[in-house]
Amino acid sequence: MNTMLAAVLHDFDDLRLEQVPRPRAEGIGEVVVKIAACGFCATDYKAIRGLRRNVTFPFIPGHEPSGVVTEVGPGVTRFRVGDPVIVAPSGFCGHCRNCRLGRTHYCDQAWTTGGDGPDDVRPGAFAEYMKTEQCSLYHKPPEVSYAAAALTEPLSGAWKGVIRASELRLGEDVVIIGVGGIGLLCAMVARAAGAGRVVAIDPSPFARRHALACGATHGVDPVVADPYEQVYDIMPNGPDLVVEAAGPIHAVELMVRLRRRGTRWNVFGITTHETFELDGGLTHFLEGRMDASFGTNPEAMIHAIDLMTHRLVDPERIITHRLTLSEIDEAVEIMAGGDRNKVLVCPTECD
Repeated sequence: MNTMLAAVLHDFDDLRLEQVPRPRAEGIGEVVVKIAACGFCATDYKAIRGLRRNVTFPFIPGHEPSGVVTEVGPGVTRFRVGDPVIVAPSGFCGHCRNCRLGRTHYCDQAWTTGGDGPDDVRPGAFAEYMKTEQCSLYHKPPEVSYAAAALTEPLSGAWKGVIRASELRLGEDVVIIGVGGIGLLCAMVARAAGAGRVVAIDPSPFARRHALACGATHGVDPVVADPYEQVYDIMPNGPDLVVEAAGPIHAVELMVRLRRRGTRWNVFGITTHETFELDGGLTHFLEGRMDASFGTNPEAMIHAIDLMTHRLVDPERIITHRLTLSEIDEAVEIMAGGDRNKVLVCPTECD
């Protein structure tokens, strides 16, 4: 067949299921992947609803896929038709200064499939097939399901933020503000890395229950009492690391409040251009360290695959809903609600 089913965004709040031309691997290094599963990220939802505006129409969202190679273009040497694969959402040139320094997510010529960030945005994975390039592919280990494999990118982001950027050490106490999908993965990575106490702060009882089931040692409701006092009741010496994985500016402000001397803090969840205040003198004398993390890179992807292969982290535990591509409208509505965590979209049935 020369066409495929895809969810195409024609305008904000105008997502349509329709037949579109099936991609072909005609260029050097190009690969076509038959999609098995694709995570529904909050950035996808924001694009669909118009909560982020850096979208060019028409647009096929979806940037957390796994699948099977169905076609390879000239120059593809590491993948063959039939290979089960994990797909990173971004690509890079490999030749610019940033790429050669290992910072491929800073690539001067970066592109993305179904996501945002670079100017070059290509059709994503809310479709039966997607075209990408071999630099964005990883072989899926047989012991990792397609559902888990689809969450490699957010898991790699959690590893990159908690381990690479913030350098979590064995036995340290961690606070995670916001335990949606990425916050849960941060908690799971922290526990796998030997964290001591892991406190999950979230106003949602559903999210807190899920966090405790996924390895958090304590849940804190910031509505019923001052979260600062609750955290310091649990951790009298204060947190070693605070990860903001929520998004709203008040989560960043809470992170700033929670610091004690030596606390490291990671601005992870907020992606909107909002401001917060810092007391310069206090920040100086606290001698803490602020980090941030966005996107992923090959190092983080490899470590995420290792975490799954060695059964240290199972990202399937954060999946609450699995829907077919034909149910994409229902998936959008579930994303708008509170009692959900990771939503998975599959062309037919998810494994």
